[in-house]
Amino acid sequence: MPDEFKNKSEPELIDLLNGGDMETRLSALSALAQKNVFGAATAQYVNNHIHTTYSFSPYSPTKAVYMAKLAGLTTAGIMDHDSVAGAGEFIRAGEVAGIATTVGIECRCSMRGTPFEGKKLNNPDQASIAYLTLHGIPHGSIDRVQDYMAPYRAARSARNRAMTERLDAVFTPFGIKLGYDNDVLPISQAAQGGTVTERHILFALAKKIISQYGAGPALADFIIDKLNVNIPAALLEKLKNAETSYYEYHLLGLLKGNFVDRFYIDARDELPHVTDFLRLGEETGAISAYAYLGDVKNSVTGDKKDETFEDAFLDELVEWVSASGFHAFTYMPARNTAGQLDRVAALCSRHNLFQISGEDINTPFQDFICKALNDPRHAHLIEATWALIGHEKAATRSRELGMFTAHTINETPDLYERIKKFAQIGRNSHM
Repeated sequence: MPDEFKNKSEPELIDLLNGGDMETRLSALSALAQKNVFGAATAQYVNNHIHTTYSFSPYSPTKAVYMAKLAGLTTAGIMDHDSVAGAGEFIRAGEVAGIATTVGIECRCSMRGTPFEGKKLNNPDQASIAYLTLHGIPHGSIDRVQDYMAPYRAARSARNRAMTERLDAVFTPFGIKLGYDNDVLPISQAAQGGTVTERHILFALAKKIISQYGAGPALADFIIDKLNVNIPAALLEKLKNAETSYYEYHLLGLLKGNFVDRFYIDARDELPHVTDFLRLGEETGAISAYAYLGDVKNSVTGDKKDETFEDAFLDELVEWVSASGFHAFTYMPARNTAGQLDRVAALCSRHNLFQISGEDINTPFQDFICKALNDPRHAHLIEATWALIGHEKAATRSRELGMFTAHTINETPDLYERIKKFAQIGRNSHM
């Protein structure tokens, strides 16, 4: 750590966690660690689904690790869309902060030619598409995953440009101009290998609306009267108050929940087929997972309408996921009801699928802690996270040592015994 960081105040160092280059961010984190700013971790708190600025998030990989450690997480997992460009920084930040980390990627995949073509799965915006994940990516495979996703990021960028133009046409009559190069790209890490999402487009729009109308009653009136969007009472109160913390993120959530269909263009070229994505997981030694959403009621993230997704055909889906070569189901305990969670857990057990938890963090007012993990029924998700870390450590040494290789399955055929074994590897690696 350079000497210049040793005399900086804690607020100055925190500001640097999101600024400058990677080395500056890591040096600031190192200085904060030396100031003993972190409290004790709580054993049951884990999170394998933390987004960073390399997709959409208020947090650089270093700041994400800092926030995770500060919140009391025992482990932290990076999970960006279509990119693992932030993984190296995240791993190094974990080493600096003394928190166990794991690396993953989230990707929308085509379900064409499967029994679920034409169905609304876990993607609110388009049928025949599923959000899938790779977890525990061995560190020697990170570059391979990043290179694999490069043409899909480029195709997504072209579609994002077209969607931005469509949105610009809607807002030009209101005196609001929105450009992809001038407004959207600068708030992303696309130049550093990150991806641009629909949230980036809407966040750029939120900033433009605030610039035009100012935070407060005039903006709320514009949303209601000109855009014909109904604002829930609790959110309306926030938007009418110019002093509301994270104002632009609250506006983003409203636009995301009510406005996507006004500019959305179906994704096509940017979607790997599910079979290709599974092949990538096998090739790289990662753990492939289907990301369960489930029917939504009172969305905890505030940006999804009440809607039905996989629950009507969940038994068939889980059976197909298992038969198709997926290793796992991943889900977010705070997002679903107790009944949904019990059903998913039972189906995963029946079909011998590894269960991975995570709470997607992409706004500054979300809690890194998933309090649902206090429920003893979810204790297996904590053990699973340590097994995930154990897998990543073992497979980084040699892919053959990963949790789902023929060698390992032959040695320890029972999944639950394998989870215990790899959880111990994970815990031992962090001692």
